[in-house]
Amino acid sequence: MADQEEARYWLALSFIPGLGGETFRRLLSAFGPPENIFSASSAQLSAVCDKKIARAIAAGIDDAALAPAIAWLAEPGNHLITLADAEYPQALLQTADPPAFLYVKGRLDLLQQPALALVGSRRATPQGEKDAEAFAGTLSQAGFTIVSGLALGIDAAAHRGGLKGIGSSIAVVGTGLDIVYPARNRDLAHQLAQNGAIVSEFALGTPSLAQNFPRRNRIISGLARGVLVVEAALRSGSLITARLAGEQGREVFAMPGSIHSPLAKGCHQLIKQGAKLVESAQDILEELGHTAPVSVDSQKPAPAPVAHQDLLLQLGHNPCAIDALVTRTGLTAERVCAILLELEMSGRVASLPGGLYQAIN
Repeated sequence: MADQEEARYWLALSFIPGLGGETFRRLLSAFGPPENIFSASSAQLSAVCDKKIARAIAAGIDDAALAPAIAWLAEPGNHLITLADAEYPQALLQTADPPAFLYVKGRLDLLQQPALALVGSRRATPQGEKDAEAFAGTLSQAGFTIVSGLALGIDAAAHRGGLKGIGSSIAVVGTGLDIVYPARNRDLAHQLAQNGAIVSEFALGTPSLAQNFPRRNRIISGLARGVLVVEAALRSGSLITARLAGEQGREVFAMPGSIHSPLAKGCHQLIKQGAKLVESAQDILEELGHTAPVSVDSQKPAPAPVAHQDLLLQLGHNPCAIDALVTRTGLTAERVCAILLELEMSGRVASLPGGLYQAIN
């Protein structure tokens, strides 16, 4: 982990306009540590990088611009991990485009643990969120750190599940670590900072820019031994993560769903392309050669009354309207609504937009 003086040089390089990861690594290869890069002449630098970048480096360090980042690093639990540090995640070093450094808030030890990425739709169904949290919890209890992107929906559910187990969870974000995005996940972000970790390659103060999120996806997949996609539309960003995982030599897993659900079509496409279909966390553990998991939640709800069970049977797992349930069951609309309310309160049914209902396992 970089000390304050080392961090000063690494951070100063990151503030050079136009200096991307590939050029950053070329400079490190040519000159060694960042302090050597700043000692080089403009002519020497121009032999390795663009002249405009070379002139900016030769102009020296703007300590006033670095002050907020240096102050942030002085706070407990905040770290800067560089390519030169032993704490840098070994899994990322095996990828084609590892970040020159990472801002980390939370537990550094998680960066070296076996990890599984779990991603999916921001507009997930209640069943999808429940599945994601349950899978993440079981995998975490089996020793895998759960990696995701702190988005709403499946990502948030994956982090909640990961935090329940010994493997905990890492959030890779597309903003600076002084910003929580989305704001609705602020409490979850605090839990991750306390008991897991939050990681970013972006400078403090970087807002939620659309182009940064696909870029952070290579870190999500790069940290993990495999990626599980739970609910994804055909144009989902989760498919980008899955593609990157394949390019990085990681396993790709996908959870199937209803043929009528738009949120299953992305997963079905991945399965057609060779992703491994999974129906349980055990499928993933066996594929990765891991020992049997320990369940994080062995408590099962009490059986529903017979009338409720009949309605659940008629409801199935596809979204369904009340009128259709009235036709299927022969019950009055008032009775169907009453049973649905009780089932929703007991966590067996979820209400969806458009007056639809869906059973939850």
